[in-house]
Amino acid sequence: MKQLNRWRRLVVSLAVIAVVGMAGLGLARADDPLKVGFVYVSPIGDAGWTYQHDLARKAIEAEFGDKIKTSFVESVPEGADAERVIRQLAADGNKLIFTTSFGYMNPTLKVAKQFPNVTFAHSSGYKRSKNVSTYLARFYEGRYLAGIIAGKMTKSNTVGYVAAFPIPEVVRGINAFARGLRSVNPDGQVRVVWVSSWYDPGKEREAAETLIAQGADVLMQHTDSTAVVQAAQDRSVYAIGYHSDMAKYGPKAHLTASTHVWNKFYIEKVKAVLAGTAVSDDTWGGIGAGMVEMSPLGDMVPEDVRKLVEAAKADIASGKLHPFAGPVLDNTGQTKVPAGENISDKGLLTMQYFVEGVQGELPK
Repeated sequence: MKQLNRWRRLVVSLAVIAVVGMAGLGLARADDPLKVGFVYVSPIGDAGWTYQHDLARKAIEAEFGDKIKTSFVESVPEGADAERVIRQLAADGNKLIFTTSFGYMNPTLKVAKQFPNVTFAHSSGYKRSKNVSTYLARFYEGRYLAGIIAGKMTKSNTVGYVAAFPIPEVVRGINAFARGLRSVNPDGQVRVVWVSSWYDPGKEREAAETLIAQGADVLMQHTDSTAVVQAAQDRSVYAIGYHSDMAKYGPKAHLTASTHVWNKFYIEKVKAVLAGTAVSDDTWGGIGAGMVEMSPLGDMVPEDVRKLVEAAKADIASGKLHPFAGPVLDNTGQTKVPAGENISDKGLLTMQYFVEGVQGELPK
């Protein structure tokens, strides 16, 4: 009998150890909510890149209720800090993790190898693995429309562009903007200032001031803060926001914004994980898919320009208009896309040249 009791005590002890161990590993019971983690490169704030992703996080909370539980870490630098944060989210039991900046690509892949039962989705990268998907919007479509507006609104024929890093995503945005600009204003020129940061309001404002001093009377940006729009407001020039509607930061300056809508994509990804059908894939949707939208145009935009933009938007959504339909020449006169052809997705994803109308050279 004593032997039997000892065996019973041993079984109970092992069971307790197993439960504690599972809790320590972040393993969930079948009836627990799906834990979904988000890694943000900048503060959430109330405008910008991270703000739009956080709106989508709130959208999945509203969609799934107590079936899920979300968490996020904001202002995470790209590099070693990102790897640490991503690993901690996985260790804490998050079974779906969204990493929302280009520089999180390699850290995401590294952590994903260590947590094969976690689904990862990385925004703006190009590397995938068995449990890592990628997703992006065709931002360049909105950039083209913004270029049309800038081309019609500029008086100096010089527009300024505050840019983060010279990676293909940013370069094709600059080029699409220039293509839209030149489609309605062949004399238009784009000047670019690089700030080497996704989010640095001080540097962004300084870059905006520099461009204004160089004669730019319309500003565009591929950075996260509202500093460019605020600088335009203060200096009585126009600006076009990015990521989200920034009109309240410059009501007299803000012409429109090319915005990103992640809600549908996030909802579908959560559905797939809950159903056990998630796969490693790549999502790249634009205006037609509802992932890119233009915010309301400012009152200063004339009716004829509004109609021009709406027509171009409809043509992009239907596939009738491609922002990089040939001929596409770089700013040295070399043909990159022949007449009668459209640029391929590979060409877009590897773009490392400036098109006609963009001044200067890409940083080495």
